[in-house]
Amino acid sequence: MIVLKLTPARARAVAKVLTFRDGFVTAVARDFRTKQVLMVAQQNKQAVLKTLTTGLMHYWSRSRRKLWLKGEQSKHYQRVRDVWIDCDGDALIFDVEQVGAACHKGYYSCFYRKLKQGKLVRVLKQKFKPEKVYDQSKPDE
Repeated sequence: MIVLKLTPARARAVAKVLTFRDGFVTAVARDFRTKQVLMVAQQNKQAVLKTLTTGLMHYWSRSRRKLWLKGEQSKHYQRVRDVWIDCDGDALIFDVEQVGAACHKGYYSCFYRKLKQGKLVRVLKQKFKPEKVYDQSKPDE
């Protein structure tokens, strides 16, 4: 398993070229093998730096107003394999090795529903029951 990890100095150099709009960049996590989009979230500078130096995806939770490591509760970590930065520097695509499922609702991808003939249809099977994984007194991961 090859995980992308940078030195703090190199991570800071990458963060310098990013455009944090209102303090955030958009982070898209996708399966490194299939390129299936797993989730979309926000990162502040701290989340970007932690992700780049640890090789594990970190995000900023706007609702909880805190940094979080994907998998800190569920153990469904995302290991960074590659990073793409868009032309404006305000969006990143992370190719990740997904451990378990990405979606806090128990699906491999947060994009488990699709519009078919005008109706929302579930197209993925649930991999786990959230109530058995998450502490229900805390907001979803």
